[in-house]
Amino acid sequence: MPTLQEQFGQIDIYLFDQLLKGRITPGMTILDAGCGGGRNLIYFLRQQYDVRAVDISPEAIESIRQLAAQLNPTLPPTNFRLEPVDKMSFEDACADLVISNTVLHFARDDAHFHAMMNEMWRTLKPGGLFFSRLGSTIGMETQVRQIEGRRYKSPDKSERYLVDAPLLLAHTERLGAELAEPIKTTVVQNLRAMTTWVIRKNPK
Repeated sequence: MPTLQEQFGQIDIYLFDQLLKGRITPGMTILDAGCGGGRNLIYFLRQQYDVRAVDISPEAIESIRQLAAQLNPTLPPTNFRLEPVDKMSFEDACADLVISNTVLHFARDDAHFHAMMNEMWRTLKPGGLFFSRLGSTIGMETQVRQIEGRRYKSPDKSERYLVDAPLLLAHTERLGAELAEPIKTTVVQNLRAMTTWVIRKNPK
């Protein structure tokens, strides 16, 4: 029997929470937009989900293809594509779950953030779930330094596009979506804030 580490890998704890809540179930198609080396996909590959992913790193795509070949060899290598999140080649409404884990805070500006969101939303099926973890100013308002627009420097020295709750709620409304659960934020030792934003697409 595989250990928990072998079964789930380094899955984001808040994505694991969605599994525990029964929102991610066998038979779903999962798209990881900005997958990195695939740390959030090990469980889904093991359980034979239809997994798809994109990343702009050739090394990341090679890594996830090798991982898929080992854990779910029925998946074609073309499920894992070297392309940016804002210009994905997957078809409309192809995924029941879109994962955006620590990706959106790398947006260059508002237009880039919108482009990434619109593209991920395009690939999500009606009734599908969008899961995102991203940097924010929530709980850190007096400790981050604004550079320009929504680009901030945090005490951990990172420079990122940081959202706040009103912006996330505005995007939720703009997309015609609904919150699957309240927006949650973790402040990491007053160095940075990471927010979990989970929304569901209108089934119609």
